[in-house]
Amino acid sequence: MKLKNVLIVVKDIEKSRKYYHDLFGLELIVDNDGNMILTEGLVLQEESYWKQFLKRDVVWNNNSCELYFEESDLESFIEKLENLYPETVYVNRLMTHSWGQKVIRFYDLDGNLIEVGTPV
Repeated sequence: MKLKNVLIVVKDIEKSRKYYHDLFGLELIVDNDGNMILTEGLVLQEESYWKQFLKRDVVWNNNSCELYFEESDLESFIEKLENLYPETVYVNRLMTHSWGQKVIRFYDLDGNLIEVGTPV
């Protein structure tokens, strides 16, 4: 068995598709009307479908998981993030862990937690 995808719930799938393309270069593979598969295994699903399947409300900004990306030129990524999405809400701005890895943590447009760090 192998893990194929990670799915996150979003309010506006087109805005989210653009966000993940703008910042991380993820491309659309499949558009199933409310469910998009992007490169690198990320799946975006509209809130209405998720609520229909689970029969429960979505808990936004729940801090129970995180998408992790690596970027060797973290300072350039931060500049791009701040230029394209100046309203970004940060958990922590650029910091360096005791083992030397630089990281930032922030929320996407829908409160999904993202970490971007230098390769370890």
